[in-house]
Amino acid sequence: MSSNKLSAHLSLLSVNIIYGANYLVAKGLMPGKIEASALVFLRIGGAGILFLILHLFIKERVERKDIARLALCGLLGVATNQFFSMNGLSLTSPVDAAIIVTAMPIFTVIISYFLLKEPFTSQRILGVTLGGAGAVLLIYLGNSGLGTGSLLGNIFICINALSFAFYLVLVKPLMSKYKPTTVIVWTFSFGFLYIFPFCIEKLIHTDFTLFTTTNWTSLFYVVLGPTFLAYLLNMFALQYVKPTVASSYIYVQPAVAMLLVAAISYFVINSQYEGDITISKLLCCILIFAGVYLISSAPLRWFKKSTS
Repeated sequence: MSSNKLSAHLSLLSVNIIYGANYLVAKGLMPGKIEASALVFLRIGGAGILFLILHLFIKERVERKDIARLALCGLLGVATNQFFSMNGLSLTSPVDAAIIVTAMPIFTVIISYFLLKEPFTSQRILGVTLGGAGAVLLIYLGNSGLGTGSLLGNIFICINALSFAFYLVLVKPLMSKYKPTTVIVWTFSFGFLYIFPFCIEKLIHTDFTLFTTTNWTSLFYVVLGPTFLAYLLNMFALQYVKPTVASSYIYVQPAVAMLLVAAISYFVINSQYEGDITISKLLCCILIFAGVYLISSAPLRWFKKSTS
């Protein structure tokens, strides 16, 4: 393996560890210290400014005909994605959120079938069925009263994953036409315009004087880590590995979230996360993983025989 490819894999591993930890870090801020919508404002606004500064060194014009698509990508990939991600996480368990997000490749395959006319093989149909069953069951378990999960929060996380899946399909031609920083600056700019009227009031009413040093550190992590730094590392990695390889690292996220929740539950007496990791949730996780594996892998021998 070349040094660039090794660096790319390490970058992808780092990205998904950052995302996995973010479920717990962001959850620790909401809603006690800051409302989810206020955190969305800071996350998109803060990272957007950093991307804009970076883009000053890479000047590139976009064609007028592509602005509408960029605006739609900003709505789905930034505004809707971030709004439902943070508001969903504030209501549900970090474990539930991390597992549901791994269903994103399943949504992407379904959307690609309708928008890009990509073929639906029997293997992919089985993958979508298994993964979809796991996701639906996990969302329903949010209403069971076990742990910190919630039905509404799980539905919000599902909307977050669905909107980002639409974004991945729509942004694909733009990423091959423009530099990644150009696309990101435009999408974050539009995303900020969309969320501004819905989130600014929550930010204004946030009492930052109540923030401890730990809270400020967590806020800095949420803005810099899973938003700005993760995008940069992803852009670097995609220069050397295929998108399918990059997406496979999404499995790291629930593993990290579960390990952190398990550690807190073990070391902290009467932790609020006791009961978040159950056998039924692990089975849902296995169903989703199996579904995504069938969708993203090459045709297996049994399916080759059945279609020959």
